[in-house]
Amino acid sequence: MTTIIIEDEKPAARLLQRKLEKLNIQVGVMLHSVEESIAWFSKNEHPDLIFLDIQLSDGLSFEIFEKVAVKSAIIFTTAYDEYALRAFKLNSIDYLLKPIDEDDLEVAVSKFKTRLPKQEIGSRDFGMDFEQIKRMLTNPFEKNYKKRFTVKIGQHLKVIPIDEVECFFSENKGTYIHTFDNRNYLIENTLEVLEQELDPKDFFRINRKFIIPLKAIKEIVLYSNSRLKVILPSYKADEVIVSREKVSEFKTWIG
Repeated sequence: MTTIIIEDEKPAARLLQRKLEKLNIQVGVMLHSVEESIAWFSKNEHPDLIFLDIQLSDGLSFEIFEKVAVKSAIIFTTAYDEYALRAFKLNSIDYLLKPIDEDDLEVAVSKFKTRLPKQEIGSRDFGMDFEQIKRMLTNPFEKNYKKRFTVKIGQHLKVIPIDEVECFFSENKGTYIHTFDNRNYLIENTLEVLEQELDPKDFFRINRKFIIPLKAIKEIVLYSNSRLKVILPSYKADEVIVSREKVSEFKTWIG
């Protein structure tokens, strides 16, 4: 059985290696970052079993599987709390909570060994939904996104439901809501703050100036320098352009 460890901290990796040796499991390779792991998997035969730390120095370890189709069995090593770890149970993935207990390690290894016949080890796709787990770990609690905005108009306050927003835009150091009835309202939030407050399924920041909702896209037109131009129902004050570095992500967002 071929085994590797992907662990952010080298001392922790060596400690886990010693514990595995007590179980007669030899670790062939130890990796310590997303970048290093992608390079290794791209050039080498994939192991039967991976011990995988979730948080690596250059990002979440799930990013490895966005670049490389890995079919190895995986036992996660993690310091995440029990709530977030429900994700692993839902996806039938083994995990070890740090600091790793030797008895728990032995149970996890035994579970792996008895899970598949020897001739199948390393050849079966375990069907792990990494994207689902990644979402649960990066945002384990349900987030309440903005449903309405309150703006000041003279001595009055006006409530604007999120469904009435055609776009958000910045201009002259101010941030504005543009509504479907072709009106602009100054708000206190910056676009940076709005990015955190808006549901990313419905809103996307296409450049430094605009955040637009999916429902407001009337037409998308090819534009110069590999960019895209978005036509909105009523906003005509400026061209609404998807910046070149955002085009790929934008296409994924619109589906």
